[in-house]
Amino acid sequence: MFRKTAIALLLAAAGSHAHADIVAQWNFNSVPADGNTATGTLIPFVGVGTASRIGGIAGSFASGDATGGSSDPATGDDSGWQTTTYAAQGTGDKTRGVQFAVSTVGFSDVVINYDLRHSNTSSRYELVQYSLDGANFIDFLTFDGNAGDNWFNARTVDLSSIAGADNNADFAFRVVATFAPGTSAYAASSATGTYGTAGTWRFDMVTVSAAPVPEPETYALMLAGLGLIGVAARRRK
Repeated sequence: MFRKTAIALLLAAAGSHAHADIVAQWNFNSVPADGNTATGTLIPFVGVGTASRIGGIAGSFASGDATGGSSDPATGDDSGWQTTTYAAQGTGDKTRGVQFAVSTVGFSDVVINYDLRHSNTSSRYELVQYSLDGANFIDFLTFDGNAGDNWFNARTVDLSSIAGADNNADFAFRVVATFAPGTSAYAASSATGTYGTAGTWRFDMVTVSAAPVPEPETYALMLAGLGLIGVAARRRK
């Protein structure tokens, strides 16, 4: 009986922290809703963090419902963060895009999700980089946006293998335009298009999720459970 009780305690302690919470999420919709997708906000809908443009690109807001739409459940007032003025062909690899900074203090096993609409002449390849100090960024994963005028929803970047991303007040990540693999030039998202600086990327539903780090009392509960298991084992012997 003691052994069963201890195992139940351990399972309860572990299970209470097995789920992932939304640490921060941007849906870019106006608050309050104004029925205008050309307006929006860079303030997170959930949590705390900052969103910024890097490399001199321009930003505005545009419909998140257009051309198939993002995964945002809001309709009619669904805004996306539109970015343009990317680097000239053959220049500025990995230097232009967007950056999000989110403290992961109290969390582990970080996962990033976002929706991104590629225009026909935008960069086909998007590189996700992460930073553990908010200043230096490390290349992590490249996505292929191989269709223009199209949303690629639920891009997923699993950083659970990056221990430094856990419990980190300076955690940040970027999504930047990068050259086609093995070349020194951007490829257009549309197979029949030509890359251009006026091409656009439109972001929506940028989400940072992670698992809460167990509180000290949870560890104490788990240790108590292990102790009970030990006692029960000795009695059986």
